[in-house]
Amino acid sequence: MSFTTEIKQEIANVELSDHCIRAQLSAIIQLTSSLTISSSGLGILVRSESPTTAKRIISLIKKEFDVETHLQVAKKTNLKKNNVYTVEIHHLASKIMTDLGIYNERGLQSHPSYEVIMRNCCAASYLAGVFLAYGSCNSPYSSNYHLEMSLSEIEHANFVVKLLSRFNISAKIVKRRSRYVVYVKKADYISDFLALIGAHTAMMQFEDERIERDFVNSNSRINNCEIANEVKTINASLKQVEYIEKIIQAGKYEKMPEKIRNVADLRMKYQDYSLLELCEAYQKNYGDVISKSGMKHRLNKIEEIAQELEE
Repeated sequence: MSFTTEIKQEIANVELSDHCIRAQLSAIIQLTSSLTISSSGLGILVRSESPTTAKRIISLIKKEFDVETHLQVAKKTNLKKNNVYTVEIHHLASKIMTDLGIYNERGLQSHPSYEVIMRNCCAASYLAGVFLAYGSCNSPYSSNYHLEMSLSEIEHANFVVKLLSRFNISAKIVKRRSRYVVYVKKADYISDFLALIGAHTAMMQFEDERIERDFVNSNSRINNCEIANEVKTINASLKQVEYIEKIIQAGKYEKMPEKIRNVADLRMKYQDYSLLELCEAYQKNYGDVISKSGMKHRLNKIEEIAQELEE
């Protein structure tokens, strides 16, 4: 089962108040339905490839409007051959569309009236309906965080983006073929959205995996940093050994100041030591305390002597 399916199943089981039912139905029907006219009058055909969405529509229509629906299942003729679920509503179609705020005397609206999503709980239910209709979310096991909802009109897409901003969730729009896709990429926003629409189990799964991945990545960065520092130390040490060998070959080693020669002796003996480890070895061997900056200064002095010999 995909992560998107898990989310849809979870939010389809959320109990809603009457006004929240209207908000969620408004989103689902506007995105998935078409109007039909027959001898019996105006009708609504709702199509979805998701059985969860189809069952949610039937349940909410029955609960809110006490209208009988008819369900048909057919197979698509494309390669995937997914099932297509068609919910037919033949009674009170005009009243249903009007009550849902997506139909008035001017015809179908690009988005519902403000009264439908006025309350924050209704706005959240509406967004859950949009996701049920045409939403998807990458698996939390993927490092590519991405949640999207596909809409047919730019006005509706702008409406959804504005609705998300009410809850401080930033989203963008991209046109994909003839559709307008509202998408969220930031992990924090995806987590907030899942919690908002009532997918709390999915949100916890998403957060657990994200935290674990961030922890592993953090450890990797620390390890990489430590390795880089070790390589840097080894390269610096090899260069210092090279300088000391040049001084020895030139017969100038014994003529260096004693404190500089002591550092040179330690470097030749402990070629893999860091500055701090050389400082500790210096104190142990010669009884004097030396700071890292002091040790670095003496190693730089060895470099200067070697470079003078080259010149």
